[in-house]
Amino acid sequence: MRDSQGEGRVRAVRVLIVNEVLVHELLPMDACIRLMREALATFSRGDAVQPLRTLVRLPDGSGVLGLMPGYLGEPRSFGLKVVSVMPGNQGTAYESHQGVVLLFGVIHGEPLAMLDATAITAIRTAAASAAATDALARADAGDLALLGCGTQGRFHLTAMAAVRRLRRVRVWSRTRANAERFAREAPVPARLKIEVMATAEEAVRGADLVCTVTSAREPILRGAWLAPGAHVNAAGACFATHRELDTDAVRRALLYTDCRESCLNESGDFRIARGEGAISDKHLLGELGEVLNGKVQGRLSNQDVTVYESLGIAIEDLAAAHAIHQRALATGKGAWVEWSGAPSA
Repeated sequence: MRDSQGEGRVRAVRVLIVNEVLVHELLPMDACIRLMREALATFSRGDAVQPLRTLVRLPDGSGVLGLMPGYLGEPRSFGLKVVSVMPGNQGTAYESHQGVVLLFGVIHGEPLAMLDATAITAIRTAAASAAATDALARADAGDLALLGCGTQGRFHLTAMAAVRRLRRVRVWSRTRANAERFAREAPVPARLKIEVMATAEEAVRGADLVCTVTSAREPILRGAWLAPGAHVNAAGACFATHRELDTDAVRRALLYTDCRESCLNESGDFRIARGEGAISDKHLLGELGEVLNGKVQGRLSNQDVTVYESLGIAIEDLAAAHAIHQRALATGKGAWVEWSGAPSA
């Protein structure tokens, strides 16, 4: 690394490498929920820089590469997530979302860390849904419906149990074998038994907490199924052409999101309902961070249906990466690579 004066001086830079296993060790769910509250509140105060993600699509339509740069003021962090989304990986040994989070120094711009994005995305997405649930769901909510039994289903179960006392858990998957395996293997409080339902409607009817965590292109959740007072975390559809919620579910809900600009431009759940004339931009009441900051009101009554439209934004990844980096420094864990040499004699 040469300095700006061109004198050829080189400073030692050590880069942290964190794999999937270590991400899970250094980023526990309860800590990540607190972190997401702080990061989203900071974002909605304007102390962040985050352009819309850039997508590079494979010519045959089999996958995309997403580039998600950003800066967050608290915790102060600067970097980029690069993630591939390959829907065809379902049923294989590979996750559908894979990539890395790159963390850089805010003052000098030096590389600090390269971290597994699959694990970070899984934890922080569910943690943000938990923060939304705590802010928007009824205090007594505890009848959970999970639509989707993959990685996000497992982490959302853990996250929902962290912010609400669950009294019932029902799951549905398009493949019943996946749902049955989920019921056997997913972590759940000892007092509960996961119920596998034959249809999404059977899972949702009467539930006061609903999480949609699928790769669906067409609606799997219909507004007619939602009980008064239900809260929905819509976390699966992150493209403008995909949606998990039908128009009626979006129309009848008090709608919140992680990032207003992302929702208006990238959310199929929102954009398709708007394109059908059922809602306008004003239907989006605000960002979760605005609710946390007291700028926007959340649930008005126990009868309201609330929806948190989760797009997954870069500042969440950066906050998580920063926390992992700090924890690795404190514990000495992780692999450290000499990125550039020490000054020569």
